[in-house]
Amino acid sequence: MNKKLWSSAMLVLTCSIALAGCSQRQGGTAAEKTAAPAPTADTGKSSSPAGSGDKTRITVYSTVNDKPIQEVYKQIASDFARENGKVDVDLQFPGTEYENILKVKMAANDLPDVFDTHGWAIIRYGKYLADLKDQPWASQLTNTIKDVVTDKSGKVHALVLSEAKDGLTYNADLLKKYNIEPPKTFDELMAAAEKLKTESKGEVTPFYFSGIDDWMIGQYFDYFATSLLISPKDNEAQNLLDKKFDWNKWKPLPDKFLEMQKKGYINKDVLTAKYSDLPQQFSQGKVAFTLQGPSFADEVHKIKADLKIGFMPVPSMVPGDAPNFSGGERYTMGAWKDGKHLDDAKKLIAYFAKPENMTKIANATKLPPGLKGVEAKHEFTEYYNKYADIRVFPYFDRVYLPNGMWDVMCKTGTALLAGNVDAKQYSDKMKQEVERLSNK
Repeated sequence: MNKKLWSSAMLVLTCSIALAGCSQRQGGTAAEKTAAPAPTADTGKSSSPAGSGDKTRITVYSTVNDKPIQEVYKQIASDFARENGKVDVDLQFPGTEYENILKVKMAANDLPDVFDTHGWAIIRYGKYLADLKDQPWASQLTNTIKDVVTDKSGKVHALVLSEAKDGLTYNADLLKKYNIEPPKTFDELMAAAEKLKTESKGEVTPFYFSGIDDWMIGQYFDYFATSLLISPKDNEAQNLLDKKFDWNKWKPLPDKFLEMQKKGYINKDVLTAKYSDLPQQFSQGKVAFTLQGPSFADEVHKIKADLKIGFMPVPSMVPGDAPNFSGGERYTMGAWKDGKHLDDAKKLIAYFAKPENMTKIANATKLPPGLKGVEAKHEFTEYYNKYADIRVFPYFDRVYLPNGMWDVMCKTGTALLAGNVDAKQYSDKMKQEVERLSNK
């Protein structure tokens, strides 16, 4: 690496470390906290033994956090390596470190051979990605996802393994026990939370969030920003795009979040709780709702196999509006255009695109596959069918906020629950950071 590139990379790394105190995002969806990924049994092992002759090694970075999905990736990569004896696959799952690791690698122009675009295939990673439009699977991209990863010139940026269709996952057994129908409005959601807390005498916590894995807190603001500001007929979409939005209108979101905490609707250990603790809490009937897709369901069923888990759209916040889903790319595979092993990288992506492998991924993620003709059979298929006509909006931050704002939402939301900022200060912080990042 020449001195200029090295200086650039180190500048990004230094700035990222400085910002680590107020920036992070989940890989499922993406992470903005800088550190180098330490190879572990889950992130650093290749699919076949190292040092086995003159093998080509393909590096693959993914945002997948859930262990069952990681295992499916490993299985498919291992099968590929066996069928392609001269190719070794090095899978990496950096978790919450993902996004800023990729930023450093972009600055150094030294990316993985294959990497997950996690919602930014065109806007952020477009100039680094090879065009995959001539690949055999490209014509099979679903109608709902094709335009998300295809630009105006027709360039296909990535294989979409899973489409995001995010809402609230809930303990259906708990809702049935307390005679609660899946809420359609935010007011109904709060009424359900009060009923659960009161009638269970505090044994049930309505909502689970983590201040350590603070993407869970960011999800609240990202989901309900759409319900408050974008989904209604009279909305703020254009004002946000034109940078004319009155940020005082953001304040209801932190106000409601604080109200949820003060009323005991959020787990008391929110600042120290971890995402990895969720399956245990959920399986024990201690948690009713979580703001995310149902990809953790397999972990729950390892503990309580017969637990019924439900899935629902994000409730509306404005009278007269309807529920919605947040969506876009979830898990993808793009190929670095300047990679030394581009042909093998494309072969690996095509291997993951095989219908049988796409089915395995769909059944593990509990999400709709990004290719047509893939049959997925899992417990949440009934919910995707039930809510097939519900509107799906792109993630709020990906359309209406500049790059870097996800971390601001996550970290400032955590500070809000910690009592370090109030709702007005949160809104002021959003305005300040949007202006700063928009002018970079």
